[in-house]
Amino acid sequence: MIREMIEEWEEEYLSPYASLSKHSKGRDRAEEQCDIRPVYQRDRDRILHSKAFRRLKDKTQVFLTPEGAHYRTRLTHTLEVSQNARTIAKALRLNEDLVEAIALGHDLGHTPFGHAGERALNRVCPLGFSHHVQSVRIVELLEKGGTGLNLTWEVRDGILNHKTSTIPSTLEGKIVRLSDKIAYIYHDMDDAIRGKILTEKDVPKRIGKLLGMTARLRLDSFIHDIVSASSGKKDICMSPQVEEAMRELRKFMFVSVYQNNEVKKEEAKAERLVETLYQYFMTYPMRMSQEFIRLIEEKEEPTERVVCDYIASMTDTFAIAKYNELFIPDSWHR
Repeated sequence: MIREMIEEWEEEYLSPYASLSKHSKGRDRAEEQCDIRPVYQRDRDRILHSKAFRRLKDKTQVFLTPEGAHYRTRLTHTLEVSQNARTIAKALRLNEDLVEAIALGHDLGHTPFGHAGERALNRVCPLGFSHHVQSVRIVELLEKGGTGLNLTWEVRDGILNHKTSTIPSTLEGKIVRLSDKIAYIYHDMDDAIRGKILTEKDVPKRIGKLLGMTARLRLDSFIHDIVSASSGKKDICMSPQVEEAMRELRKFMFVSVYQNNEVKKEEAKAERLVETLYQYFMTYPMRMSQEFIRLIEEKEEPTERVVCDYIASMTDTFAIAKYNELFIPDSWHR
C-alpha cells in the first residue's frame, strides 16, 4: 500500500529524532488505517476540513475591526505558523505532516476578538477558559456533532502544549511552539507598521543589528538560527544571543503594540460584549444552538463549560450580530 511505502520512506530518510507515523501512540478510538495517508497526514486533513478551522478566517488576531484587507486574522496567523514550522521541520528532517497538523490545529479554540475574548471568558467562567485547552476540546469532543476528530495523541499533545508555559512531547510540537512565537512577532509588527502604530526606526537598534532591519529579515534570522542551533540535537532551540533578542523583541512588542492605547481602545468593549453574552446564555442556556444544548442534556456537560463552547465558537461577526439581536432594539438598526 502507498501508506506503508511512505512509512518506510520516513524510517529511512527522517532524522532518528523524528516522530515516525508508524510509531504513533494512536487514537482514543481505534479505526482502520487509510491505504494512502499516514496517520499525521490524515489528522492534518481532518483539521483542515473542520468547521472550527474555517471559522478562523473571521476571528481577530490583534487588531479589532481593522480598516483594510491586509491585516492578519487568526486564520492567516495559523497558516504563517504552519509555513514557518514546515520550513524548519524539512530542514531538520523531522515529520512535516505532524508539524503541519499541530500548527493548523493549535488555535482552533480561540474566541472571537482574540485574547480580549479569551480574557473575558476566563474571568467570568468559574471553570476558567484558555484557548489551548479549548482547541483540544474541539478536536476531542465538539467537532462532528459531538464525536470529535479522533486525532492521534501526538497531534493533541502538540496543540495542548504550544504555549510558553508548557513543553510538547515531540520535537515537531516544539517546532510549532517556537514557530508560533516568531510568527506573531513578525506579523504583528508588520501589521503595527501598516497601522502606523510603529515604524521600523522604533525597533531597538541592537536587535536590528543582530536580526535585521526589516520584519522579513528578522523572520529569516529566527528560522535560520533555529535550524542551525537544533541540527543534530534531540531538541529544538535557539542560540543564546538570538533567544535573548527574541525575548527583548517580545517585551518591546508588548509595550509598543499589545498594550498600546490605540490598539487596545476597542478591547474593553469586546470584553463587555463577551461577558454579556456569557451571562445571557447562562440564564437562558436553551437558547443556544441545538448541538450545544445536546452537550448539556445528553452528555451532561457543565452548563458553564458549554456556554464557553458556544461563545468561543463564534466568529467576530456572529458575536456582534448575536449581541445586536439580543440587546439592541430593532428600530435602532434602521
